[in-house]
Amino acid sequence: MILQQFSDELESLVSKAAPAVVAVQHPRGHGTGLFLTPDGYVLTNRHVVRSRGKLVLELHDGSEVRAELVGGDPPTDLAVVRAEGGAKFPTLPLADPHDVRVGQLVMAIGNPFRLEQSVSLGVVSAINRTLPLPDGVILEGLLQTDAAINPGNSGGPLLNMRGQVVGLNTLVLPYAQGIGFAVSATTAAWVASLLIQRGKVERRFLGIAATAINLPPQSAQEAGQPRAVRVMKVGEGSPADDAGLEAEDLLLGIDERPVTSVDDVQRLLALAPEPEVRLEVLRKGRRRTLRARTTPREHSKAA
Repeated sequence: MILQQFSDELESLVSKAAPAVVAVQHPRGHGTGLFLTPDGYVLTNRHVVRSRGKLVLELHDGSEVRAELVGGDPPTDLAVVRAEGGAKFPTLPLADPHDVRVGQLVMAIGNPFRLEQSVSLGVVSAINRTLPLPDGVILEGLLQTDAAINPGNSGGPLLNMRGQVVGLNTLVLPYAQGIGFAVSATTAAWVASLLIQRGKVERRFLGIAATAINLPPQSAQEAGQPRAVRVMKVGEGSPADDAGLEAEDLLLGIDERPVTSVDDVQRLLALAPEPEVRLEVLRKGRRRTLRARTTPREHSKAA
């Protein structure tokens, strides 16, 4: 009885979510995308649409619409395209990052090997994974899942059982089984917003290598937050170096906004209205405020 109820709920979830998922086709390949807005903005992976040529979106009912590339962001492998025609399209909501936890059931919808609207079930295996790619890009803040992801799934949604997008399916390790990765919905939200507004993501260079950590109880009490970003290395002559940032410092905030992940650092630097940012730092148990004058940087790799 319980299994039948679970099966019925999954079936209902698929029927509600599937209309917002599209197949993305171009002359050199195919992938998946999802409608972010009713007026036709579609989120997908950059590697799905980076080759030149016309784009075609195949909708849930089998009809096709032409689309144009709005912009792409190599460091996150995200892109936004817009469907032509002005129709009102169904959308999927993004999950609150605080609601994404290891062990949660998730479902992937996509078009693996051109098998349209394929569904697979799994769990969130880990969060905040970092993965280097062969072309030198380093993807950070990824969700790991054992939901089946295959070529063609890229750009499709990874959904929780509420029908919310927790991530955008991006890749699977070619030498392993059941290890797939998705760009988190948190990253997707701010990158997509900038791509829609500006057509690109302009990042600012701080000059650190860093990693997110869970703080021990004493440090968490001193910091006023459970997580922070530990500075591993400071580039010589970089804005961070000029500001006095040091290795082993704990970065707690930027411009009075909390920092709990490397993605937070990238997002807040990209959204900063002025070149000078204020850094809240915990160093050997003492809070400090530093000011760094960041510089624009064209990225081929993630910071």
